[in-house]
Amino acid sequence: MAETDLDKLIAGMSPVLAPDVYVFTTSKTAPAIPAIMRFEEAEGVTLITTRAAAEAAGLAYEFPCRMITLNVHSALEAVGFMAVIATKLAAEGMGVNPVAGYHHDHIFVPQDRADDAMRALVAMASAESSS
Repeated sequence: MAETDLDKLIAGMSPVLAPDVYVFTTSKTAPAIPAIMRFEEAEGVTLITTRAAAEAAGLAYEFPCRMITLNVHSALEAVGFMAVIATKLAAEGMGVNPVAGYHHDHIFVPQDRADDAMRALVAMASAESSS
């Protein structure tokens, strides 16, 4: 069952770092490449895809990043979970790009800060489960 309680979400999260490097790219039309997210905006289609897929397709991209799945079944109506995560990572000097899936929240952090983000998230979960 999806969780809404903020303390339980933080204590129960088990962050998992995906192995691939992802990038954000945009196009007027959605190119036929594998993507873990497609979002249609007025200016074009935003894709999150692997850097390898973007380069193979000859697409310009930005923000080489790593994806961390927070691995707790967060309810779509849960209040404050992503705000707490983003605030903690901001205090560590890094931006975060969140994506909410049906079952889990995922965050994209700068490629070179992925280990720092993982340490901060694991510490958050440990601290919350101890209290």
